[in-house]
Amino acid sequence: MAEKLLYKKYGNRRLYDTAKSSYVNLEDITRAIRADHQVQVLDAKTGEDVTAFILTQVILEESRKKNFLLPVPLLHLLIRFGENILNDFFQQYLEQILKNYLSYRSVTDNQFKKWLDLGIDYSSINPINPFKPFFDIFPPAAGAGEEDKNGKDNR
Repeated sequence: MAEKLLYKKYGNRRLYDTAKSSYVNLEDITRAIRADHQVQVLDAKTGEDVTAFILTQVILEESRKKNFLLPVPLLHLLIRFGENILNDFFQQYLEQILKNYLSYRSVTDNQFKKWLDLGIDYSSINPINPFKPFFDIFPPAAGAGEEDKNGKDNR
């Protein structure tokens, strides 16, 4: 992960990038996060960490653009139970679930890319037994699948 970027939030709702010495908006912060940067936002007057507030604004802005990030029933639960019940869930479990998902997705994407690089024609795979072509590369065990003189299978 890239370095942490520090922003200051002023009373007039403006955000200031301390590294670039320029004012930014929520879209700039969104791009920084998508570029794998951690961000921290401090209130310029009090020094209070307002990162969670700004990141919530980013999510709301994305939702406003019709990129619905959270389903309506979940939003109802968030409002109904607030931070009392869901705080631990979001801090501990949801974060780990998302990290696991992204890790497994990356591994799966890499494995699938390796398979594509092998040049195997996947259009001929039987949906009933999709792994049969992969196991066909292994020779059968001695005597496996052979029939005796009466035509019976010896397996």
